[in-house]
Amino acid sequence: MKLGAWQTLRSPLQQEFQTFNTNINYSFSNPRVISKTNNAIVTEQGLFHNFNSLNDLPNKEWLKFQKSWFVLNPKARTKEVLLHPAKFPEELVENFVKFFTKKGQTVLDPMTGTGSTVIASLQNGRNAVGIELLDKYFQITRQRVIMAKDAIEQEEGEHSINVAAKLVQGDARQMKKMDISQVDYCITSPPYWDMLHAKGFETQKGRKEKGFDVHYSDDSRDVGNISNYEGFLDALTGIYAKVHDVLKPGGYLTVIVKNVKKGGRIYPLAWDLSRRLSNFFILKDEKIWCQDNVKLAPYGYGRCWVSNTVHHYCLNFRKDCG
Repeated sequence: MKLGAWQTLRSPLQQEFQTFNTNINYSFSNPRVISKTNNAIVTEQGLFHNFNSLNDLPNKEWLKFQKSWFVLNPKARTKEVLLHPAKFPEELVENFVKFFTKKGQTVLDPMTGTGSTVIASLQNGRNAVGIELLDKYFQITRQRVIMAKDAIEQEEGEHSINVAAKLVQGDARQMKKMDISQVDYCITSPPYWDMLHAKGFETQKGRKEKGFDVHYSDDSRDVGNISNYEGFLDALTGIYAKVHDVLKPGGYLTVIVKNVKKGGRIYPLAWDLSRRLSNFFILKDEKIWCQDNVKLAPYGYGRCWVSNTVHHYCLNFRKDCG
């Protein structure tokens, strides 16, 4: 398949998928070597063990990532991604991509949005595959990839590899028809049910005044528009089953999600989704992403207990090595 151009893939059902593909020359330098042993290289960044088949990290960075919680306050969003109502930060994706893959491997996001996973993967020398239902966000991601390519190829280093970006505009439930080869890792963040439709949700008023989206779309295929909780879980489970099909044996899936407050009760989305996906993935653990710069609101003050939820669950699953 020729890369670097707009393409259309036609399935047997005549379903068309708008696609964009490009190759990028990624340059990098290895840390300065201090000494070598039989099974490790000692560098200024730490020990790199020869038996590490999961990632390119030194021992100290590996250990640091194993902590079950972390604080990350996202940087201010750039203008081109403000349209999206729930973007997740590249710096978060980068940490997971660097732990669960090596340079040159392939990362998938079946709900790409404005391209956080795609951009973070390319900037760290990984191939990236992104699927996005909505054309408006697909176009933003495409433009961001073009800009990222220019910046990445200006970087200099002692070594270089070619990495590829593949974007597909379509429904991830149709993944089998999208010509996606086996991937090494998947990281994604689904809609937190239909909470963006909730009256007064977070900063809706301010976003409306600026002409930004307050929910993803009115598209009937958009899982963020499913009002029935069990139906929403069914849809997500179906998408991640498709991810399971293209993920390599032993590969990992990270799903970033929150439990949801609605109608005076908690819907344990993270836990319910974990139980569903455990039917075909192995749930390995969770990391808790905390934000400590969120303005607190006096929910239920003087009447009842209502928390300010400032954490997300990063659920880590693994496909059986088979």
